[in-house]
Amino acid sequence: MSLNIYLNFNGTCAEAFDFYRSVFGGDFGARLTFADAPPDMPVDPKHRDKIMHVSLPVGDSELMGSDVAEGFGPPVTFGDNFAVSYTAESRAQADEVFAALKDGGAEAMAMQETFWGSYFGMCKDKFGVNWMVSFPLTEKAG
Repeated sequence: MSLNIYLNFNGTCAEAFDFYRSVFGGDFGARLTFADAPPDMPVDPKHRDKIMHVSLPVGDSELMGSDVAEGFGPPVTFGDNFAVSYTAESRAQADEVFAALKDGGAEAMAMQETFWGSYFGMCKDKFGVNWMVSFPLTEKAG
């Protein structure tokens, strides 16, 4: 299992992550725009070139981020524009952690299999902290 930080932006994610890469070095683990989404995922054409997901390894951790396009989450409020990303060791563990975190909070996206190969969900806990819970289906079974 691991914990990483996920940052949200209003259209400046690419610029921000180019800056972070200049500070920390390394290469992006992933860098997808909304244009890379499957055809059945509705994306406003004005968001096609915005970052859907980017990751930058930093030591034993990953700094991740995206631009928040309309319809893919609430508007970005700076100071509330991050989430803690938890990667579980099994699908069952992902379900348990997600249920515990959303208890007394709010579910933003139910746990589900995604096109990028993860079992994934998002919620805000009762203290207002945003969480992303995942289990990589492409690496492990469970």
